[in-house]
Amino acid sequence: MPTSNIRNFCIIAHIDHGKSTLADRLIELTHTVAKNEMMDQLLDDMDLERERGITIKAHAIRMIYRDGRHSANPEYILNMIDTPGHVDFTYEVSRSLAACEGALLVVDASQGIEAQTLSNLYLAIDNNLTIIPVINKIDLPGANPDAVAHSIGDLLGYDPDKIPRISAKAGLNVELVLEKIVDEIPAPNSGAKDAPLKALVFDSVYDSYRGVISYVRIMQGSLSAGTKMRMMKAGAEYMVTEVGTFTMKRDPRPALTAGMVGYVLANVKTLSDVKIGDTLTDAANPAAEPLAGYKEVKPMIYSGIYPINPEDYKNLREALEKLKLNDSALVWEPESSGALGFGFRTGFLGLLHMEIVQERLDREFNVDIITTVPNVEYRVFMTSGEMIPIESPSKLPDASRYDHIEEPYIKAQIFTPKDYVGSLMQLCEEKRGSFETMEYLDENKVILHYELPLAEVMFDFYDRLKSVSRGYAGLDYDQAGYKENPLIKLDILLNGEPVDAFSVIIHKEKAQHYAQAICTRLKDLIPRQQFDVAIQGAIGGKIISRTTVKAVRKDVLAKCYGGDISRKRKLLEKQKEGKKRMKNIGAVEVPQKAFLAVLSLSSPSGQSGDDE
Repeated sequence: MPTSNIRNFCIIAHIDHGKSTLADRLIELTHTVAKNEMMDQLLDDMDLERERGITIKAHAIRMIYRDGRHSANPEYILNMIDTPGHVDFTYEVSRSLAACEGALLVVDASQGIEAQTLSNLYLAIDNNLTIIPVINKIDLPGANPDAVAHSIGDLLGYDPDKIPRISAKAGLNVELVLEKIVDEIPAPNSGAKDAPLKALVFDSVYDSYRGVISYVRIMQGSLSAGTKMRMMKAGAEYMVTEVGTFTMKRDPRPALTAGMVGYVLANVKTLSDVKIGDTLTDAANPAAEPLAGYKEVKPMIYSGIYPINPEDYKNLREALEKLKLNDSALVWEPESSGALGFGFRTGFLGLLHMEIVQERLDREFNVDIITTVPNVEYRVFMTSGEMIPIESPSKLPDASRYDHIEEPYIKAQIFTPKDYVGSLMQLCEEKRGSFETMEYLDENKVILHYELPLAEVMFDFYDRLKSVSRGYAGLDYDQAGYKENPLIKLDILLNGEPVDAFSVIIHKEKAQHYAQAICTRLKDLIPRQQFDVAIQGAIGGKIISRTTVKAVRKDVLAKCYGGDISRKRKLLEKQKEGKKRMKNIGAVEVPQKAFLAVLSLSSPSGQSGDDE
């Protein structure tokens, strides 16, 4: 089929606006999958995606569309890449967008444009994609497609009357979307016939039998089995054993040519050689330079991941290596903890990303893990003038050795109905936010612009945002550099010994409240010993909070029936000396549920600003 009959596109949508349902209808209308094999959320093949109703990984599928509007009944290849929409997966979305020429912007007819939709829309515009707006769920009682069409028209300069109004669930007017894709999305540019191979790697997965499977978009040239390919960023070279396209399964082909989307097998066993965003070229006739846009993804939060069973350390390492293959934002390095043993310091793009990785380690690799309180990366400026980046409280130097600490900030955009502006501004003030601007999208919708410390957003911010706005507010954010603040390290001591897994770097004004909450929680969770266990919150050598787990006491006076009081005192003093001696040599066992309780105190239970 000629390149002029190929269309590469993706779908942009907010949570519950019907992205996966629309993808299902497009697959049905093009007869890509047999009726008896169809199911809801067909492309979301992970259990986690189905349970949460979100897209976590990019999924590609090739559809053949026969345009019945013409007597010749021409065929078109439609390559659809179903992308995540959450802010935590922005880099992966940007690489998927780079593999397309167009994007469907799906908007709920009753809710209008939301925060993360707008964020990914701007990404698509930056990639020079043709945007086709689609208004979905017009059959809902609260639908107002005309008002939504005008707001989209004002935003994109698109004629509101030409925007398809559909119901993906009912299959109403979905055929119009296919016609728009064919008519408005440009065919890929195939480049010169003798141009050297350039293929963008937009995703990859690991197969235990075939090794790494790379998902690619051929930008120029062609790729076939027997070609010795070179990964331009990693520098590694491999012999291609198979190429093909996607239906629901891998479909081998003789070659992939310019404009096509498909997969590459090359017996790649070194997982670190494959990087999302890298460029593949022909080792015999290499391209002069790689495709633009590749970058090393920088994590925004860090947490320690430790195996509950120390014997699972090797399994956890292998699981992280395989996860990193199709999650380019995952960064990890070995570390050890006095309380938890050997594990890994792991970097994530956000709390949803962290939660998804934990779930996948449990479900896909059957590794039982425990995680420490998440932290951001701080910049510590030493008295010598040197700047040291640290992402773990245990690495913070002594207070006498550094001058000040800077913490990362974000520029937050909060999309909300105007009725909740006051409550949301109050929430941002509590989280040490600084107000910038407020703008009206229409007579009811408002965007609040705030600068907020990332460490504050990490914890209960998202849950409270949804709570005070009754679920209507949305959040999007970008990095905004670093700012100096009065930050201190808070240690939790058990009988005078710090437990590194409980340590945090926190704002000075919030330390007292946080320390009291942790100490109170631990008092209920640490089992009673044969001696008193002091639980203390400390800043340097200063104790700011304390609770005590009282000892289990034996009644040594039970055998005394009357008699001189000095006999009883002697027995009590003897017991007291024994308790003191036991306290000096006894170790406090901290149960696993205590670590989990501290983590739940610090992080929101499931930040999932999900995507469709």
